[in-house]
Amino acid sequence: MNPIAYLHNRLSLSTKLSFGILMLTVLVFVLTLGLLFLQSRYLIRKEALERATSVLKTTAVRVERNLNTVENATNANDWFITENLHPDSLLAYSHRIVRYNINVNGCSITTEPYTFPQYGRYFSAYSVREGDSIETVREAEYEYFDKVWYKTPKTLGKPCWIDPFDDYNEGTLSSPELIASYCKPLHDAERRFIGVISTDLSLRRLAETILAEHPYPHSYFILIGERGNYYVHPDTARLFNKTIFSDIDPKQHADIIALGHEMTAGKQGNLRVFIDGKPCLVCYQPVKGTHWSLGLVCPDSDILQEYHRQAYIIAPLLIIGLLLILLLCNRVVNHAVRPLNRLLKQSQRIAEGHYDEQIPHTKRGDAVGRLQNSFALMQDSLDHHISDIQRVNDEMAKRNEELDEASRLAEEASKQKTAFIQNMSHQIRTPLNIIMGFSQVLGENTGQMPKEEAKNIIDMIDHNSKTLTRMVLMLFDSSDSGLAEELNSSKHEKVSCNDVARESIEMTHQHVPNLPILFETTLPDSFCIHTNRLYLIRSLRELLYNAAKYSDGKNISLRVTETESTVRFTFEDTGLGIPEDYRDKMFELFTKVNELSEGLGLGLPLAKRHIVNLGGDLFLDTSYTDGCRFIIDLPK
Repeated sequence: MNPIAYLHNRLSLSTKLSFGILMLTVLVFVLTLGLLFLQSRYLIRKEALERATSVLKTTAVRVERNLNTVENATNANDWFITENLHPDSLLAYSHRIVRYNINVNGCSITTEPYTFPQYGRYFSAYSVREGDSIETVREAEYEYFDKVWYKTPKTLGKPCWIDPFDDYNEGTLSSPELIASYCKPLHDAERRFIGVISTDLSLRRLAETILAEHPYPHSYFILIGERGNYYVHPDTARLFNKTIFSDIDPKQHADIIALGHEMTAGKQGNLRVFIDGKPCLVCYQPVKGTHWSLGLVCPDSDILQEYHRQAYIIAPLLIIGLLLILLLCNRVVNHAVRPLNRLLKQSQRIAEGHYDEQIPHTKRGDAVGRLQNSFALMQDSLDHHISDIQRVNDEMAKRNEELDEASRLAEEASKQKTAFIQNMSHQIRTPLNIIMGFSQVLGENTGQMPKEEAKNIIDMIDHNSKTLTRMVLMLFDSSDSGLAEELNSSKHEKVSCNDVARESIEMTHQHVPNLPILFETTLPDSFCIHTNRLYLIRSLRELLYNAAKYSDGKNISLRVTETESTVRFTFEDTGLGIPEDYRDKMFELFTKVNELSEGLGLGLPLAKRHIVNLGGDLFLDTSYTDGCRFIIDLPK
């Protein structure tokens, strides 16, 4: 036996009820706390996003302030430089820019070849800050024209920030630190390019500005360039040597790839990514005036630290509360079900055959008291019901005998009906053959009477003979033999939907010449299905014949279309249509709208039966109100 089922059977009702109440309480507690925790998690994440975005914007403002200081120092002196284009002036202005701007690490003023013929092809005035001192020199000759800080502003024709780089060159001085330079082209009064002033910002000082504030203990800033190179990162091994795309598998770290594209494209926003296998929130925005992007990385472990601490406190409190609820529920339920236990013992004795055991009435008005009184009343009424049940059983036995006799008579009637239909079809075929034979003889002796009269007689005999043939076939199909022949028919062949539709129209024209029938199809003639061609044509022909007989004969159409899984034949006409009170029984055998109308009431029932046996369905489209619209659906 299943241990769980055994334990369930051994537990008392009070224990079961106590556990049931506890389970319900646990469910309510879990759902409530779950919703609260989800809402808390959402609010904490929202607050973290706002906090991180605020810190990021504040840091970006500080960075832009440092950059603006460098830009203003450069822009404030370029006019003096172009107005006083002398070697000594260039050295003085370079020294002045560095001296009076604490954020400036160095400044170089370089000129086009042979600007000063006495110095030859090269002239570069360079000042650099080293601790508290500033050194200014005319640099030694080196090919600075190909340097990015010279070539870029010359090409663009406007000031620009150059990505951080190592200042080592072949000149006399080099900055001991990595620098980022603000480069501005110099033009004389005729707007001719004469050189470049390049003002340097220490990357170390910029990093100190960026890292001055962070919202969480393990959060940090990153600064990347246009190609994704790291310029600021807590892991110094990544600086300049690595990009945000380095050593990243695009399939496993699509989130980091997306972050890199967002930042290098100069966009602003936030993304949730996994960095070193840990979920993090990254807020980013471009640095104005540069191709750099500043990002703030906040690990989820920092963001949700307080959230997790709450879980450690609430879990023990929840367990203690549930245990107290269980104890209280058990005591309350035991007191409530005690009368039920007594009633259970009395009922078990009655079930064991002690029918003289009387269940007493009680004056308690609660549910348990009403239950006990109900059991007592039930015991009093059992004797009365036993006699009633015996009487009902006798009557049911008598009725079953009558039903058996009625079933036998109905079966005999069904056999007699089938025999009648078979005999009727056999008797009609003989005169039918005679009519057909005489019509042929009459057709061969038309010379003895007027041709028009002979033709009319021939047409009438032919029409009636075909009608009798159709009736005979319908009578045979409606019999059990016809149904058995239909069900046992295994002749399924490849049938063209358009061909059987056209053939049915031609057969209808043989009965009703000159009847306009519109044929439309959306299928090619090569479109075929596997079905019984004979019974499909009989069904199509019967619906067309009914349309011709009961409509106004002006707007009869047959359309062949397809659905996802079926081929659809739609028959449509205009006229009176089918009355609503007849629609429920129009597919029953020998049922007609008007008993005086022509026909046997077999056309629609047999068509329906043929289509159903072919695996499809035939139904009336009640949404069409201008006449009749029947639809046949056959599986493809």
